Amino acid sequence: MTSAREQYGKTVAYEAAVSTDGLPEWLTPVSRAAATIEPHQLSRFLPPDSGGRQSAVLVLFGHGDRGPELLLMERAGTLRSHAGQPSFPGGALDPEDGDPEGEGPVRAALREAWEETGLDPSGVQVFGVLPRLYIPVSGFVVTPVLGWWRVPSPVGPVDEAETARVFTVPVADLTDPAHRVTARHPSGHVGPAFLVEDALVWGFTAGVIDRILHYAGWELPWDRAKQVPLDRRA
Repeated sequence: MTSAREQYGKTVAYEAAVSTDGLPEWLTPVSRAAATIEPHQLSRFLPPDSGGRQSAVLVLFGHGDRGPELLLMERAGTLRSHAGQPSFPGGALDPEDGDPEGEGPVRAALREAWEETGLDPSGVQVFGVLPRLYIPVSGFVVTPVLGWWRVPSPVGPVDEAETARVFTVPVADLTDPAHRVTARHPSGHVGPAFLVEDALVWGFTAGVIDRILHYAGWELPWDRAKQVPLDRRA
């Protein structure tokens, strides 16, 4: 039987291409922002000059019953780190993904999305790559890869020991001020968060979403004083 990785390897070279051709008009603001945004505009946590584990996430936009939406997954509650936390599909680069300075992050984002959610990469058009960011608590250097879900495919948890669920969130809910809060960690760190789909989206994922909404011009005024405390284990 052919393994998932072997099947993926047959199409990865094609899927690693980055193109803005044929994007829906509503994605134009995101594409334009991605082409000009600087690292410090996305986060104050930037990669060190050396070290860190290279990784990538897939920020996948689709069009659902309620208009534009984002694909997210929720990590299993039994995991040692970030248990139960919503996130983008993604993970560390493997040697077969290629050069971290080249197409490696795009290939890794698509591969990880397939391995975690069952997403068919052939239906994804990668239209942008954001600057590398850093997650100090884990030491990951993360490249957000922007994709348009041109041909939707069925998705769901591939390994329930790692992924509790896979779901989409309408962009309209993410921009709705009623769903926006500030998350406060016991360490004192505060950051943007979203109360959507029976989940609290916070941390790195929420930070990237927050900046995309802002620089795409989609952000609406919201109450930053409205706070949600995080558990110390978060």
